Amino acid sequence: MSTANPIPADLLARIAARAPGYDAANAFCAEDLDELRAAGYLRLGVPVEQGGQDLGLRATAAVQRTLATAAPATALGLGMHQVWVQAARSVRARGGSFLQVVTDHAADDHLLAFGVSEPGNDAVLFDSLTAAEPDGDGGYRFTGTKVSTSLAPAWDVLSVFGKDTSGAEPVLVHGFTVRADGGVTHRDDWDTLGMRATQSRTTLLEGVHVPAERIVRVLPVGPNQDPLVFGVFAAFELLVASVYVGIAERAVELAVAAVRDRTALDGTPRSDDPDVRRALADAQGAVDAVALQVDALARDVDELVDHGPRWFPLLVGTKARTTDTAQHVVDEAMRVVGGSAYRAGSELARLARDVRAGQYHPSSRDSAARTIAAALLGPAR
Repeated sequence: MSTANPIPADLLARIAARAPGYDAANAFCAEDLDELRAAGYLRLGVPVEQGGQDLGLRATAAVQRTLATAAPATALGLGMHQVWVQAARSVRARGGSFLQVVTDHAADDHLLAFGVSEPGNDAVLFDSLTAAEPDGDGGYRFTGTKVSTSLAPAWDVLSVFGKDTSGAEPVLVHGFTVRADGGVTHRDDWDTLGMRATQSRTTLLEGVHVPAERIVRVLPVGPNQDPLVFGVFAAFELLVASVYVGIAERAVELAVAAVRDRTALDGTPRSDDPDVRRALADAQGAVDAVALQVDALARDVDELVDHGPRWFPLLVGTKARTTDTAQHVVDEAMRVVGGSAYRAGSELARLARDVRAGQYHPSSRDSAARTIAAALLGPAR
């Protein structure tokens, strides 16, 4: 896998060909993972001296955007691994080494996943419902329920985090468990409208033990700009957004191909219809706008640009705008193409289902608006 062509065209074509089958069977993208692992995908952001390509967030976002044009669910699910790799890169670039364990696992082609989201916890990284009990030797046992755990059937390394209430002040504890540790059970409950190949199943942490050497951070409860939080947040928001840019890009491509092949009853090409032309021009303009936003912010992360307190409003706003825009673009493509796009076997119909997952990933539109408003007006009283 070369930096000039991180996902070769023939591999991308095979991934695209498998996507309908995974969706129809509600199956994990196992073959995609096998081929991408063999091609070096899990090592994209790993330093060259450890066998990787040392791609930054900007270049990785471009890879994810391309992968999403072929198979959105594969891009979204496997993208969780890339979030961790890029978070580690961000920490390293800012002088930290506590996520070296992430880079080392990725260098060994181990698949990394997130055990963060919890039912009813809208604070995400700033609080936890999972219990983290100290073992007396610097390690912890984690007990709780995690949801939307992408890559559930296949991860090698799972991030876990929970709250330790044993001290004077509660703290949030972040660590990593490996599958061989045991103590983790996945429910086979991922039966969703779209993004089915991610198999983001509910995960039960049943007292799973994480030794001291795999505890990477202990932080106060509540919002903070610790390098771990920033690294995860920036990579997650922008790599997720890049997937939805790819979906919108593919929807426009499919719509253009469809109208070029159709004529009206009087023989006029549908591509000459002024309403169609305006709709597709507006859709492409919308795609261009969010693509440039994602690219610019990812570049700023790589280049250590200091946006100060503006970072979080910029990140959440870009993600929310991108997912909303992608849904609008796909809906417009469906409308322009007409009834054939509504058939279950249509790629556009699958995109119309996949794109709706965007509103459920952090940060939601409402959460983003609260963050931006707080930056403008201060905390609500």
